[in-house]
Amino acid sequence: MKQAAAVAALEWVQDDSIIGVGTGSTANHFIDALANWHTMPRGAVPSSEATEARLRAVGIEIYDLNSSGTLSLYVDGADEANANLQLIKGGGGALTREKIVAAASIKFICIADASKKVAVLGDFPLPIEVIPMARSYVAREIVQLGGDPELRDQFRTDNGNVILDIHNMKITDPLQLEQQINQLAGVVSCGLFARRPADVLLLGNSDGSVEQITI
Repeated sequence: MKQAAAVAALEWVQDDSIIGVGTGSTANHFIDALANWHTMPRGAVPSSEATEARLRAVGIEIYDLNSSGTLSLYVDGADEANANLQLIKGGGGALTREKIVAAASIKFICIADASKKVAVLGDFPLPIEVIPMARSYVAREIVQLGGDPELRDQFRTDNGNVILDIHNMKITDPLQLEQQINQLAGVVSCGLFARRPADVLLLGNSDGSVEQITI
């Protein structure tokens, strides 16, 4: 299902463009498919060190976002998506760089298997990237917001920070919660993509078909 959605996203890739590429198993399917696609981008801006290594391995040139400018396309997966194409991302810990690349892209194509579409976000624990010295403070503030924070054990982001995974939150107003969390001192970024949702959601089904959802 992930592979079907990843292959469907190739239709948005333009010749000689610079695209953003996300992180995770579904994004990896997209990279693998891109290597044999008839339309090849000039290069890509990766959202993690792992994605950079995989792109290099299939021969795609790497660009730095500071030199590439605005990107035409960003392709990435999601841990959850609602009907408004607001997402929870960051299961792989790359949420901050993913959010930066998504914000710098004209179009954001989210690829996922059909199980990732939910009525209300929050069954998947919401990741928050936090500067290490602020971990306990941010955790206490999250409890006040109704969540149960858990430190991701033995994990550091590519930016050298820690991840708090927030359990037991039904996120009925993703935009408001994203703003509240981002305003906490010590928070680098949270895994809610509500201010910058996806533009297109491609959901792979078990029969190999792909459902396309746009707002």
